[in-house]
Amino acid sequence: MIRALVRRRTLVIALAALGTTSLAACTAAGPGADGSRPRTSAAPADPSTRPELRRFYEQRLAWRSCGHFRCAALTVPMDYARPGDGRTFVLPVAKAATATAGKRIGSLVYNPGGPGERGVQALKDGLADELGKGVRERFDIVSFDPRGVGESKPALTCRTAQQTDAKSPEPETDAAPAPLYPRTDAERADVLAGARETAESCAKASGPLLRHVGTRDAARDLDVLRAALGERKLTYVGWSYGTSLGTSYAEQFPRRVRAMVLDGAVDPSLDWRQRMIGQSRGFRDAVEEYARSCADQVGDACPGATPEEIRALIDRLLRRTQREPLPVEGSAGGLDAEAFVSALSLSMYTPEAQWQDLSEALRAADAGDGTKLAALATDEEPPGTDDETSDESDDADDSGTSDGSDAPGSSAVPEDNSEAALTAINCLDVPHPRDERAYWDALPAADKAAGVYGTSAVASELVCKDWPAGPEQPHRVHAEGVPPVLVVGTEGDPATPYAEAVSLARQFPGGMLLSFDAPGHTGYGRNACVDRKVEAYLTDLTKVRPGTTCTP
Repeated sequence: MIRALVRRRTLVIALAALGTTSLAACTAAGPGADGSRPRTSAAPADPSTRPELRRFYEQRLAWRSCGHFRCAALTVPMDYARPGDGRTFVLPVAKAATATAGKRIGSLVYNPGGPGERGVQALKDGLADELGKGVRERFDIVSFDPRGVGESKPALTCRTAQQTDAKSPEPETDAAPAPLYPRTDAERADVLAGARETAESCAKASGPLLRHVGTRDAARDLDVLRAALGERKLTYVGWSYGTSLGTSYAEQFPRRVRAMVLDGAVDPSLDWRQRMIGQSRGFRDAVEEYARSCADQVGDACPGATPEEIRALIDRLLRRTQREPLPVEGSAGGLDAEAFVSALSLSMYTPEAQWQDLSEALRAADAGDGTKLAALATDEEPPGTDDETSDESDDADDSGTSDGSDAPGSSAVPEDNSEAALTAINCLDVPHPRDERAYWDALPAADKAAGVYGTSAVASELVCKDWPAGPEQPHRVHAEGVPPVLVVGTEGDPATPYAEAVSLARQFPGGMLLSFDAPGHTGYGRNACVDRKVEAYLTDLTKVRPGTTCTP
């Protein structure tokens, strides 16, 4: 279960670098490299004090049974600048009422990552169990689908109803694989056209929503949820993108924080290029760590007897997939180089759970079969593999949400809209250049820093070029009055590099850093030492001493 949950809560972050838009970087900075300035030091006005928001803040959740959990619906304004215009998001909320009578502190709200991850589904899949018995005894565990995500009404999609109804054409098997480093004018024109097509499709299907799904507004929703739960202050855990949501909440509502854990930190002071290069370097370094440490982790299952043999195998497969896709069972297109890099990167999140499968997949690919690698690239089971039957009985209408029939493109919203949500939220949150030359200028630096992991990520950033601009700019955290925030940083984290955790902890007044000396993404839920420190902080507000490091 842990393997599935960790992969699920971090999958879309890898997709950010490999197919849509990157999320993180590896070095801290003050003002953004694009010349932006930090925010003013003046304390922000409390948005919740506005009279027109009273009806949202005064709502109480109508809980109902949904399987082993309790479910409800939270209504928030679509546009906080015009909360009375009648447009709203209705967000599903779920609760695992696990607190023990006489020990209960309150509710603990978490975000599992993304952006685009479904908090309600993660809770139903068992994520509450990863928080530890001590935390569950003291808190009811709560999560929600952020605005536009999952079962939110309305929800984001990049496919119109007409596109969904139309039959997809068969892939062109003789088409040349997309280059990981677009060098020629023709290659760059193709990449640019593909990015523009994606942006236009999203605008056509979800245009009215695109300006209203940013993290700043999602953090306001989080405060409405706090009030609806009857909590005076928020206790919060955020993994990966969830650290961005938590940071935004702390900036807007610093005195409403009781305790906040930010694990797998995203540094808001970085611009798009710093984020992209840092994360790409993280994946490259993680794959190198796999080559060095495979034998220690999976023993004889490694696809090479030495690190040199594993590196040679990966290079050989990369060259091979750049020439021609590997055959994949049930697929006419096969596994190309982009999918190969995706499979490698997605396998870096939880080495203890994923390196065994990666090793077997690399052996099969070297023998000419890309099926297992293709499954890793899409986070799906390969053909012929028995999957666990999921319990869908509590996913029906018990969320209390409306049917969303008036939502833009609602008939085209897929069951999993995480990729559309990731694109929309990242493009709105992180300013991107409008001039395509800025992306091509970034290619040499990305290549030098991270090779194919960097150059492929640059091309994926282009989808944000023509996106609606959001209000955020790279900035250092300003959260005057917030209590000590605990930042967890994993030293070998590929998706949210450790340097970002170091930087974010320093930006919070009284911020604390808990280091986890291991490969993989995030630490809480993966390591007993990290779990103990986090649990003591959440339950008793026990501070973590400077320099504290946990090891596997």
